[in-house]
Amino acid sequence: MSPRRSTTLKVANAPARRSCCPVACSLDVLGDKWTLIIVRDLFRGVSRFSEFARSPEGIATNILAARLQMLVQHGLVEQRDDPGSRRKAYVLTPLGETLEPILVAVADWGTRHIRGTEAKLAPSGTR
Repeated sequence: MSPRRSTTLKVANAPARRSCCPVACSLDVLGDKWTLIIVRDLFRGVSRFSEFARSPEGIATNILAARLQMLVQHGLVEQRDDPGSRRKAYVLTPLGETLEPILVAVADWGTRHIRGTEAKLAPSGTR
């Protein structure tokens, strides 16, 4: 039997929380301008640093590196050797995959309420 993988966020040396509110605590991890864009791209199959850097939103490489490192530290993303390359690839962990309904909800809200938007996030099970 394989060991059960945790879907609970645990980080060593985590900074003190500003409150115990689950919204505030979630935003401490996910609430900056770039993190959910990176997670969106991971769901779309992006895995290499250079691919993230080419995102149309134009993330600076120093910010990209910091956000990827934070996602790895929080256990949402794993860094692996990219087969057939000397480069590294990033993939969502089971914990990171639990973010899918959040992305879908944000995309749905934007599509309904922000003129000119269109959702391109693949629905669950079609990745």
